[in-house]
Amino acid sequence: MKNKKNKNTKVKQSGFSLIEILVVLLIIGLLSTLVAVNVLPSQDRARFEKAKADIAIMGNALEMYRLERFNYPNSELGLKALLRSEEDNYQNNLNTRGYIKSLPKDPWGNEYQYIIPGENGEYDLFSMGADGDVGGEGLNADIGNWNPEIE
Repeated sequence: MKNKKNKNTKVKQSGFSLIEILVVLLIIGLLSTLVAVNVLPSQDRARFEKAKADIAIMGNALEMYRLERFNYPNSELGLKALLRSEEDNYQNNLNTRGYIKSLPKDPWGNEYQYIIPGENGEYDLFSMGADGDVGGEGLNADIGNWNPEIE
């Protein structure tokens, strides 16, 4: 005799239900939001700190230039005067290697600004901030060598 199986028996299927998948996706979404909220302000702070460091480095290069040449580069030469000089200054014993390897751009991709004579000191060296325009507040504020926390 053969055993006949009842056709009404349910076969258990393995896998996840739709609700379980939705709960997992919700948890992943919440974790992503928490990470983004904590990481994005850190990127803004890192850009600000990089701009401060660049300004300090270029400020040191400007001081070395002044010590050797007894004045800062004029506004016509600008910061390019800190790069390797193409003219022959061996006769004057002046630095021909340059005072800085390359001129960095600010963290937002803009050129650093150099004004001589400056409004806040002998010269003003600054980034125009995230908006690339003079002035502003918060992330758009100018970051310059006149800011007390830079020096």
